[in-house]
Amino acid sequence: MRKVIVTEFLTLDGVYEESSSWQKEYSPDDGQFKYDELFESGALLLGRKTYEGFAQYWPTAPGTGAFGERMNLLPKFVATTTLTSLEWNATPLGGDVVAAVKELKRQEGGHLLVYGSGTFVQTLLRHGLVDELRLMVFPVVLGSGKRLFSEGNRLALKLAVSKNLGAGVMLLIYQPVDSEPVEGGQKS
Repeated sequence: MRKVIVTEFLTLDGVYEESSSWQKEYSPDDGQFKYDELFESGALLLGRKTYEGFAQYWPTAPGTGAFGERMNLLPKFVATTTLTSLEWNATPLGGDVVAAVKELKRQEGGHLLVYGSGTFVQTLLRHGLVDELRLMVFPVVLGSGKRLFSEGNRLALKLAVSKNLGAGVMLLIYQPVDSEPVEGGQKS
């Protein structure tokens, strides 16, 4: 069974929106982590907005090497109700994204990696479909913006790994309380 791995850039106050603007001030040592994460995955799960941004950037991005090649080659599954034609090796998940992700999880293959895609991630979390939540927490408080954890459902998680990536950025890997621990990093 495949695992759904969510990876997010987050502020201390839980904001994920527009990460490129506040993230630029920091230079964490996350290269190997992001490389390993991508190469351990068998497909990407993306929300529509993240897909559109990635599909515009990655196919023609200069100097991305093996990481860019892998990003471009991986199959992508997109949560969308508005896009009817997708490019960049992508397939729409259809109207019932929860059922579609459950079906993808039942298939053989590598992890299903979710980058960004906050609204889609909230849906996955609400339905218990996330097997691992990887948060790169940046030492900044914005005070406003879209938060990953909005009001509503309670989510019980356990900290499986914590790692200082430098520049004040912490990698925190959480799992649902009933799952097995991950390897790597400092276990809590």
